[in-house]
Amino acid sequence: MPLSNLNEQQLQAATCQSGYNLIIASAGTGKTSTIVGRIANLINQGVQPNEILLLTFTNKAAAEMVARVAKFFGKEIAKSITAGTFHSVSYKLLKQKEINITLKQPNELKTLFKSIYEKRVFYNRDEQANPYDGGYLYELYSLFLNSTHNETFGEWILSKNASHELYTPIYEDVVEEFNELKKKYGYANFDDLLTIMLDTLSKNHFEFKEILVDEYQDTNSLQGRLLEAFKPQSLFCVGDYDQSIYAFNGSDIGIISTFSKRYTNANVFTLKKNYRSTRPILELATKVIEHNERIYEKKLEVVRQENEFSPKLLSFNELFEQYEYISKLISQSITPHNEIAIIYRNNSSADGIEVNLREYGIPAKRKGGHSFFDSLEIKFTLDIMTLLINPNDMMAVIHILEYGKGIGKAIAKDIFDALIKLGNGNLFQGLFSPDEKINNPYVSNKVKNIQLGLFDDFIELGSISKFKESGFEEKFLANPLLKHPKLSREGGEFVYEFYKSIKELRRVKNPNSVIEHIAKSELFKLLKESLSTKRATQKDGSINESVKHSAALKIDRKLQLLKTLAHHYTELGKFINAMILGGSEMSEGDGVNLLSVHASKGLEFKEVYVIDLMDGRFPNRKLMSKGGSIEEERRLFYVAVTRAKDILYLSYAKYDRIKKMDFIHSPFLKEAGLIKGE
Repeated sequence: MPLSNLNEQQLQAATCQSGYNLIIASAGTGKTSTIVGRIANLINQGVQPNEILLLTFTNKAAAEMVARVAKFFGKEIAKSITAGTFHSVSYKLLKQKEINITLKQPNELKTLFKSIYEKRVFYNRDEQANPYDGGYLYELYSLFLNSTHNETFGEWILSKNASHELYTPIYEDVVEEFNELKKKYGYANFDDLLTIMLDTLSKNHFEFKEILVDEYQDTNSLQGRLLEAFKPQSLFCVGDYDQSIYAFNGSDIGIISTFSKRYTNANVFTLKKNYRSTRPILELATKVIEHNERIYEKKLEVVRQENEFSPKLLSFNELFEQYEYISKLISQSITPHNEIAIIYRNNSSADGIEVNLREYGIPAKRKGGHSFFDSLEIKFTLDIMTLLINPNDMMAVIHILEYGKGIGKAIAKDIFDALIKLGNGNLFQGLFSPDEKINNPYVSNKVKNIQLGLFDDFIELGSISKFKESGFEEKFLANPLLKHPKLSREGGEFVYEFYKSIKELRRVKNPNSVIEHIAKSELFKLLKESLSTKRATQKDGSINESVKHSAALKIDRKLQLLKTLAHHYTELGKFINAMILGGSEMSEGDGVNLLSVHASKGLEFKEVYVIDLMDGRFPNRKLMSKGGSIEEERRLFYVAVTRAKDILYLSYAKYDRIKKMDFIHSPFLKEAGLIKGE
């Protein structure tokens, strides 16, 4: 049984009385075993599995815990437990209440936001401050939702930057229009899932006897309020304040640090035995993290005694010498590649190390930058698939059409609005059988308001004569859609290929077959040509044909990988939702792991290299100046070094010959006792 495998501290925590319990579980102390033990104890005590809610930081972590429960209690019992991230659990529970939402990927709705923003004109400007661009404003709005309470977006913006007072009415109006459109089309991104869930909990109650929360230190204000809204009878929260590293995303270390004050009769348990790292690695990590304020006292005990390899500091005169030497070390290492990790604070570090690994013929996989599902070709394919089950999906149409030459986000949205008008509320109707009574589908309904950046937007119709020789079907050529004055010949041809693809795909239902049809379509060939050309364009504007060919092959390979993922699905809707909810956790390839510190969280490796430990890079002084802190940077260092089980290298360079920059070592190396004096 899971409980028989626990040590004394883990067992005490796992079998504690119902109530408000916080378990401080440092790196490598067996928090997963403790959570699984707790679930086993609840079931043994007669709690029904469907009365247990498990909230984790990743869906992968939830699946692993549920699989371990299944080993002891069987799959039927284990699958009755509601488990997953705050977002995926909210999605499941909202579906139970038959609340209709169309889920979008984390950055998906940024395009819609920008298409609204790009219609605004900042007529009055402050000489001291330019308005934020649309993409940055979208990110700010997301941070606002996750980290604040009882404050309007405008008030929050002004508290951050008072010089934007002149622009705040436009910002707020863009957000209002954005939210209205999301509501109209039932869209929800990850932020919206939580806000909709919060609203649902004010009217509905879910009968959970206990809620278990993993990685509690990374809970943000919105998640904290959601947790409270469940009105839990019993809470079992597991976390480590020394590993709280998501402040940039709104996480609030105050939530874990005030647990004892917020809950009456709260209990705090501490797991002290570290099973992961050897003594020298753990001692180094402890030396550094003890410079942060101690919220809950803890002193880790090392269980492992074998293979004590002291952490080694590598110092280099030049930045790329560092990358080259580390690649050479890895080429000589007997550690399997998938048991080696190179961890960095900044993504720019990964580019240099990746190139050098390739020189040595060492395979590598990179996580923590752009994921497979962030690639434009995959988003494009999923958007076409989305349209097949929801023809009126505005976001999908904008995302697809914006790749047409000369189209862009704003014109793509104009085309969407026109198709809806021509189809009397049905996009496919507007595309294939437009209302003959409507000659001008581009009349604007907006009211002029200079303060909100809105101006008369009436469009004089363009001529369709430029499309006469394009070889369009007569029926398509007659569509008033083509009368947009800014629609170029090439843009019109792209829309025509969209028309042909949708016409063909409407007959295909299987996800695998749909992807195959998309990959062979002229529409996708146009996208591939555009993306591969862009990726092969050099600084002088010339095209590197070899790079272009390679980029095109990579695009084809990604489509093949998506096809592989679709093999297990027969329904388009289920496939798309699985890709959106779990996509960010999937990684590609095999080999040495290249990881940002954030992406390394929760993982462990036999051999670890923490690179570019220069003051300015790690700690990242630029991010500190934008609201970060040395304490957060120190926690990032702690997370990075505690990924190592046996072998740990720390490295820094004194000079970057490309940028002609001098560096000094990170203060964390001095705190670790690896650099003396000064």
